[in-house]
Amino acid sequence: MSAGTLRELHVPGKPLLLPNAWDADTATLVEEAGFPVVATSSVAVARTLGYPDGEGTPVGEVFAAVARIARVVSVPVTVDAESGYGLEPAELVERLLESGAVGCNIEDTDHGKGAPREAGEQADLLAGIRQAAGDALVLNARVDMFLHGDERTAFDEAVGRSRRYLDAGADCVYPILAKRADTIAALTEALHPAAVNITYLPDGPGLAELAGLGVARVSLGGGLWHAGRSWLKDRLTALSGGTPPY
Repeated sequence: MSAGTLRELHVPGKPLLLPNAWDADTATLVEEAGFPVVATSSVAVARTLGYPDGEGTPVGEVFAAVARIARVVSVPVTVDAESGYGLEPAELVERLLESGAVGCNIEDTDHGKGAPREAGEQADLLAGIRQAAGDALVLNARVDMFLHGDERTAFDEAVGRSRRYLDAGADCVYPILAKRADTIAALTEALHPAAVNITYLPDGPGLAELAGLGVARVSLGGGLWHAGRSWLKDRLTALSGGTPPY
């Protein structure tokens, strides 16, 4: 499936819902459930492969996992590519396309420093990816300001960064962990008509409310992986105590 198909699914007020997968089997389940896109979760992929999140997984293993996912589904695949793994834009694009992906997230956290990358540097990275990819990738620029501060204090910088990233060629911006309805509404208004991606959180707005707030894309991130792992942990604890797990 093409990047154009994925791009067309980003409609403010009618959000694309992404229940993120982490291997070929879960990707197949996502497609069988009727979702039009398979997205990956970096934490879920990393932990499944035996590495920590935050670019702890060798690049070759990341893209091998993506290739297995793309091989078994017929819908577009978009990849949580963290901060780009230190690859030059052309190489990152080449690896994404070779793996079968037609979209990616790129976050503005510098994992080596454990802090946000300077906004201009991040914009240059995104511009390089766009130049190398042309229209072949849907570029979702993750904005990590709400990871580092209160929503009120982080808002202005999140909007400023989002605008710079859109100007650099991003198709969508992702202010991760923005969860107050008034904050999300202010984001979509400030960035209109651009596509805004929001994380679905149990204590945040529901899916219908997010649509009403003008969101174009909703990600579960590592949510399903965390829920499944918690379920399995409880079953194993029961079994180790002699109680049938099901």
